[in-house]
Amino acid sequence: LLLCIFLLQIPSTMSLWAPLRRSLQLRSRFCPVHVSLSYEAIKQQCRPEVPEYFNFARDVLDRWTEVEKQGKKSKHPALWWVDGAGEEVRWSFEELGVLSRKAANVLSDACGLQQGDRVIVILPRIPEWWLVNVACMRTGTVLIPGTQQLTAKDILHRLQKSQAKCIITDDVVAPAVDSVGAECQSLKLKLLVSEGHREGWLNFKDLLKNAPSDHHCANTKCRDPMAIYFTSGTTGSPKMTEHSHSSYGIGLTVNARYWLDLTSSDVFWNTSDTGWAKSAWSSVFSPWIQGACVFVHKMPNFNPGIVFENLSRFPITVFCSPPTAYRMFVQHKLSSYTFKSLRHCVSAGEPINPEVMEKWKAQTGMDIYEGYGQTETVLICGNSKGTKIKPGSMGKPSPWYDVKIIDENSNILPPGKEGDIAIRVKPTRSPFLFTCYADDPEKTEATIRGDFYVTGDRGIMDEDGYFWFVGRADDVINSAGYRIGPFEVESALVEHPAVVESAVVSSPDRIRGEVVKAFVVLRSDYASHDPEKMMKELQDHVKKVTAPYKYPRKMEFVQQLPKTISGKIRRNELRQKEWRK
Repeated sequence: LLLCIFLLQIPSTMSLWAPLRRSLQLRSRFCPVHVSLSYEAIKQQCRPEVPEYFNFARDVLDRWTEVEKQGKKSKHPALWWVDGAGEEVRWSFEELGVLSRKAANVLSDACGLQQGDRVIVILPRIPEWWLVNVACMRTGTVLIPGTQQLTAKDILHRLQKSQAKCIITDDVVAPAVDSVGAECQSLKLKLLVSEGHREGWLNFKDLLKNAPSDHHCANTKCRDPMAIYFTSGTTGSPKMTEHSHSSYGIGLTVNARYWLDLTSSDVFWNTSDTGWAKSAWSSVFSPWIQGACVFVHKMPNFNPGIVFENLSRFPITVFCSPPTAYRMFVQHKLSSYTFKSLRHCVSAGEPINPEVMEKWKAQTGMDIYEGYGQTETVLICGNSKGTKIKPGSMGKPSPWYDVKIIDENSNILPPGKEGDIAIRVKPTRSPFLFTCYADDPEKTEATIRGDFYVTGDRGIMDEDGYFWFVGRADDVINSAGYRIGPFEVESALVEHPAVVESAVVSSPDRIRGEVVKAFVVLRSDYASHDPEKMMKELQDHVKKVTAPYKYPRKMEFVQQLPKTISGKIRRNELRQKEWRK
């Protein structure tokens, strides 16, 4: 009932949730948006309550269709896709609704899938990826996205671990699926998104064309499983993180407003790969909660030049990309481009170095607003538009969560003390956390310490309530009694003009137990410099920028750093290499 009330009669300049608060005279139930409130006031007014039943396709997307029909929505479409070669797709919310209902009928009628069945989707940035996302919501089937960079072995692992009944992919990945399909007893259906046909596969486009456009949406409960996201595996094998219909469908409201600052008149471009939870965060739920336009460039391979051209050519107002991308961007002459519509830039996925933020602002005039979260959560901490940014800080906690720094005994630590970043889950667990690691109760239980969900990250909270990332718990280095977080050393290194990026890990030492070792990628114009002199120069630089005891006593120059498929540095791989020597 609450959702039905708030979703009716929404003017284009308002958030979807505002009418609920207004019509029921609640100061409270959901976060306010675009009003001059302090961080403390916003937190006071946010109450994480959810209804019994919720389905994002029906309760959000279909309501935006009604707003659109009433002429109360901006001219921008719901989805704006370009391929870089002149082809464009623009779907209004109404068109998205019609096509996603047809896609839902493909899943439920042509394929016979039922609510709760698991569906693996491995597609590039093409419009059908968004259709399948919404179709899974409408049918109550459980979406499991995957990146096209997965190998046949990766696909086999996901199929066997998830027990998925159906897989949807394209011509590129289909051969890998066929090579392992016989080993997956649960796999019953294979859908190919292609103009062509393949033996043993149903053709999605043919079925979509002939499917009826009427579909009765599954009446999903808030707590019913909606999607499973495999984690990026920075510290071990990827885990299956299960989210409910409300955890992202309602929980990501805080990302949309508090961090991304989106309205229904915005055009938002998030460059994340479709295989990760970050695409759910910023290419599906957050923008469409606010009625904003999702901009997509096909971009098979990441290319800074394409990014700059699109920011200059299209009316993109809000932009999100990972720190790795921003580090690449600032190596270019950004002043030669004009980003006429761009007003807000954000970053997430791993910490962003202050030096990169400074260079970006110097060339574009815009700040980068860092956000921190996990596949298991929505935004945990973030920097919101209009608040003071402390470069290097993750910002303040999300209004949805009670975030603390705790010790190994679950005691809350005072400002300035390093500990584990944790979210209070007792006596009440936030509905905007993951439900569980699917089919793995032991790993799920291992995330709880006392009254808290422990993120596995180390951090510090300062006197002003800002949180600072130290490193993954496994990444922190203990050298001769000194605890050293890799991020601070990496940030110091990247401030030197010779350094493109670096990764810092522990390395065994006979006297100190372990010492700091840096793996460094140099700019091309420094690659020919004498290694010994360059190492000494970088060591001296770090001693000046941060506490001298943190400098890397060992250093290795490399062409590239090992990374997960999602682009995060695999420090554990480098650390294991050091300790195996």
